[in-house]
This record gives sequence, C-alpha cells and structure tokens, in this order.
Amino acid sequence: GTAALIWNEIIREKVTNFIMNQSKEQRILNFVLQNAVRGDPCSVVDTIDKYCSQKEWAMNVGNEKGKILDKTVEEVNPSVALELGTYCGYSAVRISRLLKAGARLLTVEFNPEFAAIAKQMIEFAGVQDKVKLLEGPSEEIIPQLKKKYEVDTLDFVFLDHWKDRYTPDTILLQECNLLRKGSVLLADNIIFPGAPDFLNYVRKSPHFQCTNYPSHLEYMQVEDAMEKAVFLG
Repeated sequence: GTAALIWNEIIREKVTNFIMNQSKEQRILNFVLQNAVRGDPCSVVDTIDKYCSQKEWAMNVGNEKGKILDKTVEEVNPSVALELGTYCGYSAVRISRLLKAGARLLTVEFNPEFAAIAKQMIEFAGVQDKVKLLEGPSEEIIPQLKKKYEVDTLDFVFLDHWKDRYTPDTILLQECNLLRKGSVLLADNIIFPGAPDFLNYVRKSPHFQCTNYPSHLEYMQVEDAMEKAVFLG
C-alpha cells in the first residue's frame, strides 16, 4: 500500500504535472467539466470516481467508503454538518446531495489551491447553496464556528484531513461546545495511512460510542476502515 501510494502520489504525479504543466487536481476538475452533467451531483461524484479509478489515484473517500458515508449521513439526517478536509470537493458534493432542504454543510480546507478547485467542483455540481467552503487551518476555524458562522451545535462531522489533527480537533469540538448528545463523527483512513491516536481517544472516552466499518483504501485493494463515534454528552 505504501509503495503504491509513493508511486501514485509522488513519482507518477510529479512527472505528469511537469509534462502537462498543471496539477492532478486541475486534471480531475477538467475531466469533470468535460464529462459530467452540470447541476447533477451524482454525475459529478461518479465522474471523479471514474477518473481516479482509471487514470490517476487521488485521496477522495471513493465509492466503497462513500457508501458508508452516505448511509451515515442518511441515518443522522443532519441540519448542520462539518467536513474537515475538502480536497477537490468530492465528499462535499457527496454529502450535500443527501441533505434535506435548509440543511447546510461547512467544509474546511487548508490548501488554497485545493479550495479553488473544490469551489468550482461544488458550483458545477449545483450544490453551492448547501455548502460553505471555509479556507484555513481547522484549529483556527473550529473556534469561530459559533459566532462567525452561526453554528449552535453540529449534527454530523466528517474527519478527512491531516490524520494527526483528528484527535486535537475532536477535543476542540468538545471544548467549543459544538457537539450535542447524539452528534456523530465519522473518520476516514483510520487504518491507512492510519489514525491510532484518534482511535485510542474515542474508544477509551466515556463520551463516545464507537462503531468500526472495515473497508479498503479508495481505488485500491489496501485494507482501510472508517470509525463512527457518537457523542454521548
């Protein structure tokens, strides 16, 4: 798994970027703009999956784990959701297509280049009315959610950013009183590349009830899993 990631993420990607004079993320966006149906979020999600499974690997949640994400969102039926790690906007589009009328998703992206790509992806999918993209570090944005973005509490949180931020950001969500009894956290990539600190924290905490969903790394046959942690108050 590590060797495959090094090949895809470092060697192959850098060579292709140099030859084509554009980033992989820009190539994913271009493929969507040329092949997906504007205003159809399902078409956008399917087109990204097609590109990343057939042409270039990318760190979207992917369709296999995406179905776990879908099921969780449908069960929670959130009014206010938070995503940490937007990347190209794949999971923001995937989540928002399931949101009820009047619900909103706040998605946080640290990398300005990824944020610019995601903004176009979200608009092309036609879900910009449900999604607010917040650019900057999660540890700065989370404490601003209540006052600046008028969030009372979060019904659903999807963690898919830097793995070493999972635990501190979960603690920050608690300290900022952004979780209510029944708030659901879903964390991606807890086996590969792995988030052992987060697993240790939520599984040992009396404040969370955890469920593990074994799966595979997006677009690969590498073992991975998602962890659902329900906040008990």
